Amino acid sequence: MSVAAKRLAAVDTSASQSNQHEVTGSKVLLRILGEQTRSFPRGGADARFEATYIWLGAEQEALSEEGKLSWYDSRAKDPKRSAEWRLYYQTNTITDMMRPGDTLFVAHRPDDRLFFIVTPDGTTIQSQLLWLFGLSEQPGLQFEQRELTPDTSGELDFAARYILDELGLDPDEPEADMLDGLIAPFGLTFPTTRVFSHLARKSLPGLSARDEPDATLLAWMEREELMFRRLERRVVAERIANGFLSAGDADVEGFLGFSLSVQNRRKARAGQALENHLEALFTENGIRYVRGAETENRNKPDFLFPGQQEYRDDTFDPARLTMLGAKSTLKDRWRQVLSEATRIPEKHLLTLAPGISENQTDEMRAKHLQLVVPKRLHDTYRPAQQEWLMDVADFLKLVARRQVEAQFSPGL
Repeated sequence: MSVAAKRLAAVDTSASQSNQHEVTGSKVLLRILGEQTRSFPRGGADARFEATYIWLGAEQEALSEEGKLSWYDSRAKDPKRSAEWRLYYQTNTITDMMRPGDTLFVAHRPDDRLFFIVTPDGTTIQSQLLWLFGLSEQPGLQFEQRELTPDTSGELDFAARYILDELGLDPDEPEADMLDGLIAPFGLTFPTTRVFSHLARKSLPGLSARDEPDATLLAWMEREELMFRRLERRVVAERIANGFLSAGDADVEGFLGFSLSVQNRRKARAGQALENHLEALFTENGIRYVRGAETENRNKPDFLFPGQQEYRDDTFDPARLTMLGAKSTLKDRWRQVLSEATRIPEKHLLTLAPGISENQTDEMRAKHLQLVVPKRLHDTYRPAQQEWLMDVADFLKLVARRQVEAQFSPGL
């Protein structure tokens, strides 16, 4: 797949008299889309590209719309002038939201379909896409390109799969036969998340939660995600094969309800899986903790160290208390942890979200929230952010040290 990106100028986002828009191409875009005119001539066949328009906003809110894209030389009828290729796009919900300074990604898939993706400047999803496609942190007004091939992209890692999932794209599943063997005992029924998490860890016996906690946590999560998606594909295929009918008519509400349940299950299980694997990590490292302990106003932080009893003991030094929120994805939900344990002034939040925007991490720092991210994902953040990030190993050392200090000096 070929990808190009540029920062939109005012001329790229101004409506024309025909109520359509166009982006001036470049040599980069010409290499991707070719020198063949792809338009809708009068009386001729529609040669335009099939396209999916996608808007990904500040908190990763997403909109998409199907449509067409034309690619043509605006100077084709003037042989005395050099070619000037333009990408001509329809007015729709996505293009109406574009503003100068936004980043436009144009992706040309092997099946000849185009993705027309727009993200506001400074957003998390912009950072994630720029990292995924190996492009500049701040694209210029001219397109720059990256070619993604099996030789250059390799097997998608956790971060890449995360971002593609945000785009609503399902990458190919590696090691399908092995995954089928793992999930075979479940048939077409989802086990509890704890059972699934345990199986994921058991299937990776060579990992060390003590020596390599960062890599181990990511490997456990990735294995469980692949197992879950494989089983989900079977369950959904079976349900679709049975059809959605009610009294002989199409059961639209039944279909919509089933689709919503699939999405909700994905989100809920990802968060539960992360907490399950963190529990295993803490246990393997001899860390005392309580999952879901209750604090003020019935708040329930995901993890409290060393425990709820110490938290409620006014004589226990708050400097030796730690709380950790755990969220596989963030969006705007990170603010929820700020009020979950008032005795602890500096809070910690572990996430698997790659490339969170500097705007968000700056706000976290200002609110005394320390972000914990597995080491392998640090490269998806900008250098200034990486200096501040904490990895899983460092967090384990922190709570272990506080645990030892509390044993030798339990009171104030």
